[in-house]
Amino acid sequence: MTVCMKARYGIALAMAAGFIAMPAQAQYTGPSAIGEGTVAGILAKPVDDQAVQLQGYLLRRTGPEKYVFSDGTGEIVAEIDDKRFPARPVDEKTKVEIIGEVDTGLTRPPEIEVDSMRVVE
Repeated sequence: MTVCMKARYGIALAMAAGFIAMPAQAQYTGPSAIGEGTVAGILAKPVDDQAVQLQGYLLRRTGPEKYVFSDGTGEIVAEIDDKRFPARPVDEKTKVEIIGEVDTGLTRPPEIEVDSMRVVE
């Protein structure tokens, strides 16, 4: 075995060990700095770029990547990129959790820019 081949195997082994040792951040269940609020609270006092976490339902689609979201306290437009949707189908009866930021506008009501979405069992 040549020195070059040994080096390649060593690098591959080191990379594999590094991937195995990576922490699983997606499974963290402790406290978060993201505020858990309500749609009514956001609409009453919108703060641009405020991080929010909400549970509720996507009631209907209003345009490309635009959905009406409700948590029972009010309705707000959620901007959700197609790649943020979970692998399973979501309809108006599927409870979801969205995490994102409030986006205020001068000529429109506040919206939520969704960074992640998951189905709530």
